Amino acid sequence: MPGRESENERLIELARVGDRNARERLLIQHRTRLRKMIAVRMDPRLAIRVDPSDIVQDTLMEASRRLSEYLHDVRIPFYPWLRNLAAQRLIQLQRKHIHAKRRSVNREQAGAPPLSGQSSAILADCILSGERSSPLSRIQKVELLERVRTALDELPERDREILVLRYLEQFSIEETAAVLNINKAAVKMRHLRALDRLRALFQDESGLR
Repeated sequence: MPGRESENERLIELARVGDRNARERLLIQHRTRLRKMIAVRMDPRLAIRVDPSDIVQDTLMEASRRLSEYLHDVRIPFYPWLRNLAAQRLIQLQRKHIHAKRRSVNREQAGAPPLSGQSSAILADCILSGERSSPLSRIQKVELLERVRTALDELPERDREILVLRYLEQFSIEETAAVLNINKAAVKMRHLRALDRLRALFQDESGLR
């Protein structure tokens, strides 16, 4: 990701001195990545009512309005800032369309939109593929994936979020630290701790070593 980060820095410097083309490129170059993030987080019930592309467009419009403010006081890397705007928009929509009368769910959504069932399965598969090399039958894999998904639900929210950012959104350690407002050493520690907790939660049942 060094090339992408250096390009961001170049565009930020140009945008800061008033280059309109740089401002536009700074925003639109992340369109695909934002859409992927929304797909990971979007509740299927909301997807029936709202097109993810509309959320991306709303986010970019909001970012355009607030870009001068960001450029004046850069506190976190650009994409994590942009991604946070998209996450806030997605939370608002899911509260409005799905969870308006469920206060407990709204409290859970204060930090980040929850994963859909499909995204949880993808995350479990990503983690499992990195932990086990021996072949499994289809039934064994389905059972093991379900155990991993259950174990993920039992992780502390912050530790689970690090796994989501690293495996599903493919964040760098630096970007993960920026989104969660913690240092890089804490990201590395929590990442390893989350994997260790997962192993402890399901290895006795699954035979994973």
